[in-house]
Order: sequence, then structure tokens, then C-alpha cells
Amino acid sequence: MPNGISLMFVVLPVLLILASNARAYSLDVLSDYAESARRVTGALVQTFLFLFALLFALQEGEEISRLAIATVIGGTLFAVLVFRYLSFLWVRRVLGGVLLDELVILDGVPNPEPGARFVVDASENQLAPDLNDPAMLERFARVSDFYDRILVACRPERQATWSTLLKTIDAKGELLMGRRDDIGVIGLDSFGGSSTLVVSRGSLQLSDRVKKRLFDLAIAGPALLFLAPLMLVVAVLIKLDSRGPVFFRQPRVGRNNVPFRIYKFRSMRQERSDTAGAQSTRRDDERVSRFGHFIRRTSIDELPQLLNVLKGDMSIVGPRPHALGSTAEDRLFWQITHRYWERHALKPGITGLAQVRGYRGATETTSDLTNRLNSDLEYLAGWRLWRDVTILAATLKVLVHPNAY
Repeated sequence: MPNGISLMFVVLPVLLILASNARAYSLDVLSDYAESARRVTGALVQTFLFLFALLFALQEGEEISRLAIATVIGGTLFAVLVFRYLSFLWVRRVLGGVLLDELVILDGVPNPEPGARFVVDASENQLAPDLNDPAMLERFARVSDFYDRILVACRPERQATWSTLLKTIDAKGELLMGRRDDIGVIGLDSFGGSSTLVVSRGSLQLSDRVKKRLFDLAIAGPALLFLAPLMLVVAVLIKLDSRGPVFFRQPRVGRNNVPFRIYKFRSMRQERSDTAGAQSTRRDDERVSRFGHFIRRTSIDELPQLLNVLKGDMSIVGPRPHALGSTAEDRLFWQITHRYWERHALKPGITGLAQVRGYRGATETTSDLTNRLNSDLEYLAGWRLWRDVTILAATLKVLVHPNAY
């Protein structure tokens, strides 16, 4: 006969799932006890509705003690509300109500909030907002890394550029001072006694980043073990086919516009490899080796990127990483549109929404880039774990593709 203790083994996992879905573990509720209690109570009610439905389906309702049900419901509700209240007190008294690491960047204006804990001067840190300078974007990413909220105080004429720049990092971005219509404001907030314009909120909540990382590890680890024999055979055939290393390593633009080295099986002759990525691979490209044509057509050359996933440089699903020198119609990608940098708010992926839609191969025209970019931004704006699963499943259908050459 089920008792209170055995019921807890059913209740707790379901409660954790439903509470997570209700964002009861998000940072914003820790400083608002009423909202925190509302969300977790709602999740608890849904949990017990599920439990009652399960008992009814299993025809166990008559055998279970009403006292056991009352004990589990009352005990669980009491425990979570007390824990939430203790967390609320800890945040208010120990942390002073501040849950986020906030960075203020001053670009040519006085600091409107002298009490800010972390402040940097843009000119002293070579952070003049220039969307045509990849090195500056990397410096900005490194300065702002590990902060949850980035606030920029600047002159009005700089706001549009800073707005785009803030959208390229995975953090909440806001502008202090001034109001404009051309900077993509998505909300209003405050910092101390000053109003702010919210222009970005980061791509994923912490809980979503954890789920996405666990998904990456759950796929990449077993996949490497399963594909190890195939990868070993491919490595041997590459060495037999042409001189040079087995792997091709190239700098690519990663999360927050910080470069990383991508791993691929070498498909080109060593002396003809294009490390900068300035020239897209063409159909029947003479730089590609004989065996290289096969592994490119079948996407086998991409398998070593599973190592990048384990290292944390990439995800299974995300915007495909490009070389910094990649061009379309003889123009660098970010020269075509500065929104290009926004796609790097998430880790790049082995596959992505653009790829399963057929946007693969050389980027010869502006539309080749914009089609990919629109898909990437759509993916960032509407991320769900289930969407990663569906994109991964759809990828199996396009491993061999007419544009893969």
C-alpha cells in the first residue's frame, strides 16, 4: 500500500519539472517572496492533479491513505514555502537584494550612478563601439563576460551602435539616459535613481542554458564513442589520400564574438587550405582532395566538432560558426549587415535551423547570407529544447545535400 514516503518519490520529480517550467527557480523570484510563493504553489497544485490522475488510472485510489495524501501535500507545501522565505531573507539581508552582477560602461559621459559596484571606462579599455572592428567586439565580450546585466551610459549619437553591440552578448543589455526610436528598445527598467532602456535580455535563462548544455553532453559523449571506429578509418584514409594533418583547425567566431578553433577532418590539400576562410568552397573545387570530396558530400568532415561540443566551444544545435574572413559578393559578412554580430549571442552549433532549411554551401550572394542570418535570429528568439531535438532529427535528412561540396 502506498504511503507518504513512497508518494514523495513520485511528487518531488514531477514538482521539480513543473516548477522549472513555471520559472519558479529563476533569479527574479528570489527577491519577490509573493511571486515566488505563487509560482511554486501553482506548480504544486499541478503536481497533485497529476498524482490524482495517475492513481485513478492505476486504480490505486481506494488503497491509499487519505492521511498519507494530506501529509504529503501539507508537508511539501510547508517545506517549499519555508525554504523560499529563508532564501528571500538571505537575498535581502546578505546580498542586499542584488542577485545579478551588473557592469556599467561609461562612453564619454559622467557616471549617472556613482554607487555602482563595477564600472569601466570605454576609452580606457579600448571599447569605442565600432561594429567593423572584430578585435573590439572580442575585447567587449571579454570585459563583459560573467556579468548578468550590462548598462551603457553614452551620448545619444552612440546609442544605436551600442544597442546593436549589446545584442551580440548573452546578457541583459540596457542603455542609461536618453530616448530614441531607432535602437530597438524592448522595455524600460531602472538602475538606482536613473531610468534605463532595455535593448536585450540575453538569449537564454540560466535554467535553459543548463538544459541545453546537458543535451549537448548527452548527445556528444555517446556519439563520439559510437562513431570512434568510423572516425579512425576516416583518419587513416585522409593520411593515405594526401600529405598533411588529419584535422583542419581554423579560427571561427564563437559565442559573444570570441574566436575559437574549430576541428574538422581535413578535406583540402594541405598546401591549398584557406585558414582565413576568405574563399568559399566551390563545386568541383580543385583545392579539395579526392577523399575530401566524399567526406564533404556526406558531412563526415564535421564529426570532429563533437570535440568542440565537449570542450564547450560549440553546441549540437546553433548558428553555424563562420571564419572571420568569410565574404559574400566580396564584402565581409558584418559589412553587409551589422545584425550579423547578434547571431553570436549563443554558442555556434554543428547543425542549425538554417542548415535544415537547405541554406548550405557557398555564400556567393548577399541573399545567401541573409537567408542564413534570418534563420539564426529566428532560432535565437524562439529557443526551446524540443526545437533542438527536432532540428537534430531533421539534420539526418540533409546529411547528404546538393549544396554540400
